[in-house]
Amino acid sequence: MASTLAAAGHEVVAAMPPRFAGLVATDGVTVSAVASDPVEHWRRHHLGGGPEARHWSAVFTGGAVADNFRALRPVVDDFKPDVIVRDGSDFASCLLAETFGLRQVVAPSGVSNRLDPADVLVALNEHRTRLGLRPAGDPYRVFGSGLIDFMPPAYSFRAYPARRMLFYRQPAIVDPADPSLTRWRPLLNSGRPLVMAALGTVVPEMAALRRAGGRIPERMAARYDASVLLQDIVTALAGLDCTALVATGGIPVTPPRGADVHVVEHFPQPALLPHARLFLTHGGYNSIREAVLAGVPMVVVPRFGDQPANAERVRRLGLGTSVPHPDAGTIEAAARRLLDDREVLGRARAARRAMLDLPPLETLPRDLERLTGS
Repeated sequence: MASTLAAAGHEVVAAMPPRFAGLVATDGVTVSAVASDPVEHWRRHHLGGGPEARHWSAVFTGGAVADNFRALRPVVDDFKPDVIVRDGSDFASCLLAETFGLRQVVAPSGVSNRLDPADVLVALNEHRTRLGLRPAGDPYRVFGSGLIDFMPPAYSFRAYPARRMLFYRQPAIVDPADPSLTRWRPLLNSGRPLVMAALGTVVPEMAALRRAGGRIPERMAARYDASVLLQDIVTALAGLDCTALVATGGIPVTPPRGADVHVVEHFPQPALLPHARLFLTHGGYNSIREAVLAGVPMVVVPRFGDQPANAERVRRLGLGTSVPHPDAGTIEAAARRLLDDREVLGRARAARRAMLDLPPLETLPRDLERLTGS
C-alpha cells in the first residue's frame, strides 16, 4: 500500500519495528523504524502468564499501545500527515489519529479480524483516559473512516465488519514466470501434483526462542511446538502420489527414505502457490489470502490466535478442510480427499476469480483523497 500511495505522488512515511525496516525499499517511501515489535513485547510482558496473558487481544491492546504511542507521536508530529493508514492490530495509531484530529483507515490483519470492537473499546478507553482523550462510546469508532479488506465480501474473514468497508484486489507481488524460480522448476515440472506445506513465521520464531533458552509456560508450549506436527506432515505427504515441498522454518524433520518430499527452511510462498494443487497451512490470514488468490484448496491445521476461526471459515466456504487435532493419519486422509475433490478445486478457483474482480489497489489513493478532501 505504501508503494501504491507513493507512486500516486503522495508523501509516505512507513513506521515499523526495526527488524522489518530492511524489507521496505520503495522510492518515495520514508521508513521510520521506531515502532515496538509485537513479538518482542509478547516475550517481555506475556510469556510469564499473568492477567494480560489470558486473552490474545491483550498483546495488542495492552502495554504495546502505550509503548507505540510514545514511539510514534514524534513521527506524526514531525510529518503532519493528512491521513493515517494503520495495521488492524496497531491501536496506538488509532489514538494518535484522535490526538491529532486525523482521519484513519484500517488495513487488514489476522488477529484483528477476530477482535470484538466492544472488548477493544474497554481497553482503548483506559488508554484514552490516561492520555487525556475523551472516552469513546461507539465501539466501531475504532475503524475510523473505513476498513480495508482484500477478500471479497462473500469470502471475507472479518468477524466484525466496519460500517464502511473498502475492498481492493490483493496485489500480485510476484510473477510466476520470474527467473528466480529456477531453483524450484524441477519440482514444478515433476509431472505429479505439487503439495506445499508451511506453518508461517510465529511457530519457527517460538521454536528458536526455546532453543535459545527462552521460557514458555507449559500450557502455551504445546500450541507453539511444531516439531511433532511437521514430522507428521512429511510422513503424511510421503504416502500420497504427489511432489511435496515443506517449509520448516529451521525446525528439524526427517522425511521417509525414498519419498518425493522436499524439506527446506523457507520457500517463496506467493510465487509457488499458483503452481500448487494443495496447500497445508497453519491458517494464518496472510497465507490463506495467498492461497485463495492462487486458487489452491487448503488443509488447515490451526494452532492458536485467529487460526482455528480461519480454519473453520475455510471449511464453511468449501475451500478446503480443517484438521484441528492432526496426526500423520488424519493429515494424509484429508490431503488425499482434497487431491481427488474437483468440486473443492472449482470453488477455490471461483474464489480466485472473485478476488481478481475487486478494484485494483491503485484506486486506494483516489479513495483516500476523497476522504481527506485533498
